[in-house]
Amino acid sequence: MSIALNVVWLLFYLVVPAGVIWLCRRSRAVERIGAILMLYIIGLLAGNLLIYPFDGAAKALFPLQDALTSVTIPLAMPLILFACNFRGTPVKKALASLVIGLVSVLSVSVAGYFLLRDHLGPQAPAIAGMSVGVYTGGTPNLAAIKMMLGVPEDTYLLMNSFDMLVSFVYLVFLMAAGIRLARIILPFEISGKRQQSEGIISDTMTRSETSMYRGIFSREHRGGTLKAIGLAVLIAGAGIGLSFLITGSINMIVLILTLTTLSIAASFLPAVRSWRKSYDAGMYLVLIFSVVVASMVDIRSLDLHSGVWLLAFIAFVIFGSLLLQILLSRLFRIDADTAVITSVAMINSPLFVPMIADRMKNRQVIITGITIGIIGYAAGNYLGALLAGLLG
Repeated sequence: MSIALNVVWLLFYLVVPAGVIWLCRRSRAVERIGAILMLYIIGLLAGNLLIYPFDGAAKALFPLQDALTSVTIPLAMPLILFACNFRGTPVKKALASLVIGLVSVLSVSVAGYFLLRDHLGPQAPAIAGMSVGVYTGGTPNLAAIKMMLGVPEDTYLLMNSFDMLVSFVYLVFLMAAGIRLARIILPFEISGKRQQSEGIISDTMTRSETSMYRGIFSREHRGGTLKAIGLAVLIAGAGIGLSFLITGSINMIVLILTLTTLSIAASFLPAVRSWRKSYDAGMYLVLIFSVVVASMVDIRSLDLHSGVWLLAFIAFVIFGSLLLQILLSRLFRIDADTAVITSVAMINSPLFVPMIADRMKNRQVIITGITIGIIGYAAGNYLGALLAGLLG
């Protein structure tokens, strides 16, 4: 029974993105919402109406969901990076945005601690430290700081669950309105020129769902697409192999560094640059990842009553750091897309950068976001443990 269930859901995860793309081509309303946001909605509904209400379904499907989330992004990232132009990447601006991001997360975490420490209990310093770790790096940092500080399992599990919920809402907010609001507050760049929010995004920087994904495996593009996928598999394999060689397990920092470095190097080869549909193939994997991740969110499992103050703290840190990131970016004249992608790389991890960059219709911020996210992974454990020690 579990095998049949997994086959059905595998087909669901693989085919539903194609159906949403089809809808985007035929409905301007759906296209305006966007494929990724639509898939988040579909995944959330599927998980909470068709998976978690049935005993054993979630447990039976977890290996499939875990495999898909583990495979899609390591393959998608090289395919997306092959198509990016990395000449003239603004290093100074990326470093400035990184510093602003770190300051934003640290400042808001400290402010949240002093505002809510009486409600968070004796674990308040550790919670503040874990929030810095997870929102400058990712879930591996949360787990690492939990072990370093000896945080009780129930506190860690509740924080991890609330983090998934609020991070999901944060992503939906960005895709629905956040990016547009950031472009109202901050200047943003179009075709290398600094523009104000009243400007119109040029056609050269945008491709809607009506034009993407067409002809990925057509006679014209089939050979290039298959070659791109083959090279992506080799690069992902090299990243996993190197990670095991160095750490004995799959280490996210080593994996993402390897994927990024080899993919960027490959993007400078004329043959790789000629694979016109590699970006589209990579983004389709991101669409699969989106619906899978959304279907893994079990809203009913969250104990909102007992953890309401922890939920409030996490929401304050995530949305407060985004607001502070935008305000400081305005002060230091960082453009809107760089500011938002920095926040995404820290709050959600580098794995979500291509998703938001595609929503922006701006590939040029992908390398900035991934680089900032990698540094955040490396810095998160140190900053989180240091803050917890200072507050404790």
